[in-house]
Amino acid sequence: MVEIKQLTDFNAEDLQRIAPSYTSEQKYVVTKTETHEQTQITLNLITLEKPYIKRFLRGGWLDYHYAELTQAGLCVGAFDGERVIGMSLAEEQDWNRTLIVWEFHVDAAYRGQGIGRRMMEAQAEVARKQNMRVIELETANTNVPAILFYRKVGFSIEKIDLSYYSNDDVSNGDVAVFMKKTLNTNR
Repeated sequence: MVEIKQLTDFNAEDLQRIAPSYTSEQKYVVTKTETHEQTQITLNLITLEKPYIKRFLRGGWLDYHYAELTQAGLCVGAFDGERVIGMSLAEEQDWNRTLIVWEFHVDAAYRGQGIGRRMMEAQAEVARKQNMRVIELETANTNVPAILFYRKVGFSIEKIDLSYYSNDDVSNGDVAVFMKKTLNTNR
């Protein structure tokens, strides 16, 4: 049985095994129109002729940062026995009471079993205990499966960053999508 609990140690090999890449059959095409009177950013869902595959590049300072995050006590893992099969790496942003989720992944062999939902519920409980008012995460317009999952667990798109990855994000077709889930707090 899969157990959801605090993730206290980061292993870069676990993250790479769980989430080396993603594949999407669709993407949101991002367009921006701007006049003196109005600025509009639009996301239109299209089906791709061939699947989009994104391979993650990690390592270096990021591994050190993720290791520090697990020591802060805000990260959640899914475990099948001793084996890590899911992880949520999160960090508190104190000034606006936001819990930022930097990585959220479930091993492909375990998807569709409610593990991601259970992990996100546990992550929200961690945030509430820290008196956070919102959980924020980032994904790409090309990661439609992730966007759909996050919507199912209560997130909504609140921000699009047209130059988060590079100066050519829109023309490259890879745009950052920020999603938030408000927690039931008085803040």
